[in-house]
Amino acid sequence: MPKPGRGAVRALLAVLFASLSAPAAGQLTVTEAWVRGTVPGQSVTGAYMTLRATRPVTIVAVASPVAKTVELHEMSLQGGVMRMRHLAQLPLAAGASVELKPGGYHVMMTDVTRPLREGEKVPITLTLRDDNGKESTLTVNAAVRPMMETGHGAAHR
Repeated sequence: MPKPGRGAVRALLAVLFASLSAPAAGQLTVTEAWVRGTVPGQSVTGAYMTLRATRPVTIVAVASPVAKTVELHEMSLQGGVMRMRHLAQLPLAAGASVELKPGGYHVMMTDVTRPLREGEKVPITLTLRDDNGKESTLTVNAAVRPMMETGHGAAHR
């Protein structure tokens, strides 16, 4: 039997890598992903998106090459005061949809490495853990929107 050529090996590796990320794609759908734009010297911004789980899954980490620290956060009103707290994880039930939005759950990006300008795409990688404990990743490309945009009005401009 002849040895496979480099092209065949590359094609096989591509299929293998695609299958490794398939569990993440089958567990979670991400729509309307966006990041609030920044100005020079600004080191903090937020990312927002709608998550829909097809099977039980927990987001256990987030990362992006445009910020040194990327975390899941939740804002809530407590005793008349808006408070923000870090979330170690965000569990999603099968069939559940969760909106990450200003004033609620969101991705906090600190120590942003450069200004984020309207129209560019920012990669955000979600690390997912299924109910069997298996981890996988899903990378979304979030559109940068102007600094002053918020919520659903931003999604329908």
